[in-house]
Amino acid sequence: MNTATLTHLPSFPAAGTLLLRLALGTMWLTHSIVLKVMTFGMAGLAQWMGSVGFPPALAYPLVIAEVVGGAAILLGVHGRWASIALLPVLVGAVAVHAGNGWVFTAPNGGWEYPVFLIVMSLVHAVLGDGPYALRPQRA
Repeated sequence: MNTATLTHLPSFPAAGTLLLRLALGTMWLTHSIVLKVMTFGMAGLAQWMGSVGFPPALAYPLVIAEVVGGAAILLGVHGRWASIALLPVLVGAVAVHAGNGWVFTAPNGGWEYPVFLIVMSLVHAVLGDGPYALRPQRA
């Protein structure tokens, strides 16, 4: 392999930040709306949260935070702040799944997926929403 060719590959940071934002925002929206609301239902989510040691009443603010934050990230409207604000949700997910092992396909899910999302959220916070955001940051 010619390493000189690899060093001259074009770079598209604007497209990279857009793809990151679209993937992360879509993940939050589908995880909250499809999984939590449509699959478990709010009552089922509240019951599950109680079973893992969280107050069941947190189910409602959790879903609201994930929907609002996911939309902000997806659209690029203060998305980097939404990624930061949602980090405690991901830390909670790691705590819930830590005892299940690494692989998320393990019974009751593992911890690698929420850790990956923490890293991607931090990358988003560092890079920002990019120029293709509805509210691009000023230089």
